[in-house]
Amino acid sequence: MIVRSYVPVFWVPLRNLRARKGNRTQYATGRLYSRLPRVRIGAQDMADSAYLTRLAIPDSGTVGDAPRHSATVRITHWITALSFFGLLVSGVAIILAHPRFYWGETGGVGGPSLFDLPLPFVLTGQTGWGRYLHFQSAWIFVLTGLLYVISGLLTGHFRKDLPSYRVLQRLTYRGVIFVLSPLTIWTGFAMSPAIASVFPGIVTVFGGQQSARTIHFFTADLLVIFLFVHIAMVWRAGFKNRVGAMITGHSHE
Repeated sequence: MIVRSYVPVFWVPLRNLRARKGNRTQYATGRLYSRLPRVRIGAQDMADSAYLTRLAIPDSGTVGDAPRHSATVRITHWITALSFFGLLVSGVAIILAHPRFYWGETGGVGGPSLFDLPLPFVLTGQTGWGRYLHFQSAWIFVLTGLLYVISGLLTGHFRKDLPSYRVLQRLTYRGVIFVLSPLTIWTGFAMSPAIASVFPGIVTVFGGQQSARTIHFFTADLLVIFLFVHIAMVWRAGFKNRVGAMITGHSHE
Protein backbone atom coordinates (compact mmCIF):
# COMPACT_ATOMS: atom_id res chain seq x y z
CA MET A 1 0.00 0.00 0.00
CA ILE A 2 1.35 3.49 -0.99
CA VAL A 3 0.11 6.74 0.49
CA ARG A 4 0.54 9.35 -2.22
CA SER A 5 1.84 12.76 -1.22
CA TYR A 6 3.59 15.75 -2.78
CA VAL A 7 5.75 16.38 0.27
CA PRO A 8 8.84 14.51 1.45
CA VAL A 9 8.15 10.98 2.60
CA PHE A 10 9.45 8.81 5.39
CA TRP A 11 10.37 5.16 4.92
CA VAL A 12 8.95 2.74 7.51
CA PRO A 13 9.87 -0.98 7.23
CA LEU A 14 6.85 -3.24 7.43
CA ARG A 15 8.69 -5.53 9.79
CA ASN A 16 8.52 -2.82 12.49
CA LEU A 17 4.74 -2.62 12.40
CA ARG A 18 2.19 -4.68 14.28
CA ALA A 19 -1.33 -5.27 13.02
CA ARG A 20 -4.38 -4.97 15.22
CA LYS A 21 -7.32 -7.31 15.01
CA GLY A 22 -10.24 -6.72 17.37
CA ASN A 23 -8.98 -6.39 20.92
CA ARG A 24 -5.96 -8.55 20.26
CA THR A 25 -2.60 -7.43 18.96
CA GLN A 26 -0.86 -9.58 16.35
CA TYR A 27 2.88 -9.04 16.17
CA ALA A 28 4.59 -9.21 12.80
CA THR A 29 7.98 -10.88 12.69
CA GLY A 30 10.83 -9.98 10.42
CA ARG A 31 10.75 -13.37 8.75
CA LEU A 32 7.11 -13.03 7.75
CA TYR A 33 7.56 -9.68 6.02
CA SER A 34 11.18 -9.93 4.91
CA ARG A 35 10.18 -10.23 1.25
CA LEU A 36 7.40 -7.64 1.25
CA PRO A 37 7.86 -4.05 -0.02
CA ARG A 38 8.15 -1.08 2.29
CA VAL A 39 5.39 1.38 3.02
CA ARG A 40 5.76 5.02 1.97
CA ILE A 41 4.02 7.39 4.34
CA GLY A 42 3.84 11.08 3.48
CA ALA A 43 4.74 13.73 6.03
CA GLN A 44 1.26 15.26 5.78
CA ASP A 45 -0.19 11.95 6.86
CA MET A 46 1.99 11.71 9.94
CA ALA A 47 -0.69 13.33 12.11
CA ASP A 48 -3.10 10.55 11.17
CA SER A 49 -0.37 7.94 11.58
CA ALA A 50 1.18 9.13 14.83
CA TYR A 51 0.42 5.80 16.42
CA LEU A 52 3.07 4.12 14.23
CA THR A 53 5.79 5.00 16.73
CA ARG A 54 3.85 3.11 19.36
CA LEU A 55 3.45 0.11 17.08
CA ALA A 56 7.17 -0.62 16.92
CA ILE A 57 7.98 -3.84 18.75
CA PRO A 58 11.19 -5.16 20.28
CA ASP A 59 13.19 -8.00 18.83
CA SER A 60 11.56 -11.41 18.74
CA GLY A 61 13.75 -12.54 21.63
CA THR A 62 12.21 -9.99 23.98
CA VAL A 63 8.54 -10.04 22.97
CA GLY A 64 6.43 -11.47 25.82
CA ASP A 65 9.52 -11.61 28.04
CA ALA A 66 9.04 -8.45 30.09
CA PRO A 67 10.90 -8.22 33.44
CA ARG A 68 8.58 -8.84 36.38
CA HIS A 69 10.55 -9.59 39.56
CA SER A 70 14.08 -8.66 40.61
CA ALA A 71 16.56 -11.27 41.83
CA THR A 72 16.26 -10.03 45.42
CA VAL A 73 12.47 -10.34 45.39
CA ARG A 74 12.64 -13.86 43.95
CA ILE A 75 15.33 -15.14 46.30
CA THR A 76 13.74 -13.69 49.44
CA HIS A 77 10.32 -14.98 48.33
CA TRP A 78 11.41 -18.62 48.13
CA ILE A 79 13.58 -18.50 51.26
CA THR A 80 10.63 -17.00 53.14
CA ALA A 81 8.34 -19.72 51.76
CA LEU A 82 10.69 -22.48 52.98
CA SER A 83 11.19 -20.90 56.39
CA PHE A 84 7.44 -20.37 56.78
CA PHE A 85 6.86 -24.05 56.01
CA GLY A 86 9.35 -24.94 58.74
CA LEU A 87 7.56 -22.59 61.14
CA LEU A 88 4.20 -24.13 60.26
CA VAL A 89 5.30 -27.74 60.81
CA SER A 90 7.18 -27.00 64.02
CA GLY A 91 4.36 -24.77 65.26
CA VAL A 92 1.88 -27.60 64.93
CA ALA A 93 4.23 -29.86 66.91
CA ILE A 94 4.51 -27.25 69.68
CA ILE A 95 0.73 -26.83 69.86
CA LEU A 96 0.22 -30.59 70.08
CA ALA A 97 2.52 -30.62 73.07
CA HIS A 98 0.21 -28.19 74.90
CA PRO A 99 -3.00 -27.18 73.07
CA ARG A 100 -4.17 -24.79 75.79
CA PHE A 101 -3.86 -21.01 75.85
CA TYR A 102 -3.78 -18.60 78.76
CA TRP A 103 -3.64 -14.88 79.47
CA GLY A 104 -1.12 -13.21 81.72
CA GLU A 105 2.31 -14.30 82.86
CA THR A 106 1.75 -17.92 83.88
CA GLY A 107 -0.41 -20.87 82.90
CA GLY A 108 -0.22 -24.63 82.95
CA VAL A 109 -1.97 -27.96 83.24
CA GLY A 110 -4.45 -27.93 86.11
CA GLY A 111 -4.93 -24.17 86.04
CA PRO A 112 -7.66 -22.11 84.35
CA SER A 113 -7.18 -21.54 80.62
CA LEU A 114 -8.43 -18.87 78.27
CA PHE A 115 -9.46 -21.51 75.68
CA ASP A 116 -8.55 -25.08 74.73
CA LEU A 117 -8.10 -26.50 71.26
CA PRO A 118 -9.91 -29.80 70.60
CA LEU A 119 -6.61 -31.65 70.28
CA PRO A 120 -5.06 -34.38 72.41
CA PHE A 121 -2.09 -33.58 74.63
CA VAL A 122 1.15 -34.98 73.22
CA LEU A 123 3.51 -33.96 76.00
CA THR A 124 6.49 -36.07 74.94
CA GLY A 125 8.47 -36.35 71.72
CA GLN A 126 7.26 -33.10 70.15
CA THR A 127 8.67 -30.15 72.05
CA GLY A 128 12.39 -30.83 71.52
CA TRP A 129 12.70 -30.99 67.72
CA GLY A 130 9.67 -28.72 67.29
CA ARG A 131 11.18 -25.86 69.29
CA TYR A 132 14.59 -26.29 67.64
CA LEU A 133 13.14 -26.20 64.10
CA HIS A 134 10.87 -23.31 65.05
CA PHE A 135 13.79 -21.32 66.41
CA GLN A 136 15.99 -21.89 63.36
CA SER A 137 13.19 -21.20 60.88
CA ALA A 138 12.20 -18.04 62.76
CA TRP A 139 15.66 -16.50 62.46
CA ILE A 140 15.79 -17.29 58.73
CA PHE A 141 12.33 -15.73 58.38
CA VAL A 142 13.39 -12.58 60.28
CA LEU A 143 16.69 -12.03 58.45
CA THR A 144 15.17 -12.70 55.03
CA GLY A 145 12.28 -10.37 55.81
CA LEU A 146 14.68 -7.60 56.84
CA LEU A 147 16.62 -8.01 53.58
CA TYR A 148 13.38 -7.86 51.58
CA VAL A 149 12.08 -4.75 53.35
CA ILE A 150 15.40 -2.87 53.19
CA SER A 151 15.86 -3.75 49.52
CA GLY A 152 12.26 -2.77 48.77
CA LEU A 153 12.70 0.62 50.40
CA LEU A 154 16.00 1.32 48.67
CA THR A 155 14.92 0.21 45.20
CA GLY A 156 11.39 1.64 45.38
CA HIS A 157 9.81 -1.81 45.05
CA PHE A 158 6.89 -0.95 47.34
CA ARG A 159 6.30 2.37 45.58
CA LYS A 160 6.59 1.12 41.98
CA ASP A 161 5.37 -2.49 42.02
CA LEU A 162 2.64 -2.67 44.67
CA PRO A 163 0.50 0.06 43.02
CA SER A 164 -0.03 -2.35 40.11
CA TYR A 165 -2.26 -4.45 42.40
CA ARG A 166 -5.83 -3.67 43.33
CA VAL A 167 -6.60 -1.64 46.44
CA LEU A 168 -7.56 -4.63 48.60
CA GLN A 169 -4.47 -6.53 47.47
CA ARG A 170 -2.20 -3.58 48.26
CA LEU A 171 -3.71 -3.19 51.73
CA THR A 172 -3.39 -6.92 52.39
CA TYR A 173 0.24 -7.18 51.29
CA ARG A 174 1.26 -4.07 53.21
CA GLY A 175 -0.61 -5.29 56.28
CA VAL A 176 1.19 -8.65 56.14
CA ILE A 177 4.62 -7.10 55.53
CA PHE A 178 4.49 -4.15 57.92
CA VAL A 179 1.98 -5.19 60.61
CA LEU A 180 1.16 -8.89 60.84
CA SER A 181 4.66 -10.32 60.31
CA PRO A 182 6.38 -7.87 62.70
CA LEU A 183 3.74 -8.56 65.38
CA THR A 184 4.23 -12.31 64.98
CA ILE A 185 7.99 -11.89 65.29
CA TRP A 186 7.63 -9.58 68.30
CA THR A 187 5.37 -12.00 70.20
CA GLY A 188 7.73 -14.84 69.29
CA PHE A 189 10.67 -12.97 70.83
CA ALA A 190 8.53 -12.26 73.90
CA MET A 191 8.19 -16.00 74.51
CA SER A 192 11.96 -16.51 74.54
CA PRO A 193 13.28 -16.47 78.14
CA ALA A 194 16.77 -15.46 76.95
CA ILE A 195 15.53 -12.44 74.96
CA ALA A 196 12.91 -11.48 77.55
CA SER A 197 15.55 -11.42 80.30
CA VAL A 198 17.55 -8.84 78.34
CA PHE A 199 14.59 -6.87 76.99
CA PRO A 200 11.75 -7.37 79.52
CA GLY A 201 9.73 -4.58 77.94
CA ILE A 202 8.82 -6.72 74.94
CA VAL A 203 6.92 -9.04 77.32
CA THR A 204 5.34 -6.58 79.72
CA VAL A 205 3.71 -4.66 76.86
CA PHE A 206 1.56 -7.75 76.24
CA GLY A 207 0.88 -8.45 79.89
CA GLY A 208 3.03 -11.57 80.20
CA GLN A 209 4.50 -14.47 78.23
CA GLN A 210 1.23 -16.42 78.09
CA SER A 211 -0.54 -13.40 76.63
CA ALA A 212 2.22 -13.11 74.02
CA ARG A 213 1.82 -16.82 73.21
CA THR A 214 -1.94 -16.42 72.68
CA ILE A 215 -1.49 -13.36 70.42
CA HIS A 216 1.27 -15.22 68.55
CA PHE A 217 -1.16 -18.07 67.89
CA PHE A 218 -3.76 -15.78 66.30
CA THR A 219 -1.28 -13.79 64.20
CA ALA A 220 0.22 -17.04 62.94
CA ASP A 221 -3.25 -18.27 62.01
CA LEU A 222 -3.84 -15.09 59.99
CA LEU A 223 -0.56 -15.63 58.16
CA VAL A 224 -1.62 -19.19 57.29
CA ILE A 225 -4.95 -17.89 55.97
CA PHE A 226 -3.06 -15.32 53.90
CA LEU A 227 -0.86 -18.10 52.50
CA PHE A 228 -3.83 -20.13 51.27
CA VAL A 229 -5.53 -17.06 49.79
CA HIS A 230 -2.27 -16.10 48.09
CA ILE A 231 -1.92 -19.56 46.53
CA ALA A 232 -5.55 -19.47 45.38
CA MET A 233 -5.05 -16.07 43.74
CA VAL A 234 -1.88 -17.28 41.99
CA TRP A 235 -3.74 -20.34 40.72
CA ARG A 236 -6.59 -18.22 39.42
CA ALA A 237 -4.26 -15.75 37.68
CA GLY A 238 -2.30 -18.53 35.97
CA PHE A 239 -0.25 -20.79 38.22
CA LYS A 240 2.41 -21.83 35.69
CA ASN A 241 3.06 -18.31 34.44
CA ARG A 242 3.07 -16.67 37.89
CA VAL A 243 5.33 -19.27 39.49
CA GLY A 244 7.60 -19.18 36.44
CA ALA A 245 7.87 -15.41 36.78
CA MET A 246 8.87 -15.79 40.44
CA ILE A 247 11.57 -18.30 39.42
CA THR A 248 13.00 -16.74 36.27
CA GLY A 249 12.00 -13.12 36.87
CA HIS A 250 10.11 -12.83 33.57
CA SER A 251 6.46 -13.22 32.65
CA HIS A 252 5.40 -14.63 29.25
CA GLU A 253 1.96 -13.08 28.99
